[in-house]
Amino acid sequence: MNIIFSDRPPHYDADRLALTFPATAGDMHVECAITAEALEDHFGAASLRETDLRGAFLAHRAAIERAAARMIEATQSEAITLHSGYFRMYRDSDNAVKARSQ
Repeated sequence: MNIIFSDRPPHYDADRLALTFPATAGDMHVECAITAEALEDHFGAASLRETDLRGAFLAHRAAIERAAARMIEATQSEAITLHSGYFRMYRDSDNAVKARSQ
């Protein structure tokens, strides 16, 4: 499956405490999200503040998009959310491990 992520900045969703970012999988639009908890636990976000979450997302965007692509392929869903448990379970990348240890 060909999955393409937009290069525009993620959107902060205060109601969900998450950042959302779009993807296209074939001809399907997919709304992707990563929780603030996942960004704090695995990608070094210092707090729930939008600027901290965005900074962590942008610093680790490639690893987050790889994880999202795997979930899109596995679920074929039009909306996916990456929670902290996903990264604990799959240890997504060296970047996530490095971010936690900093």
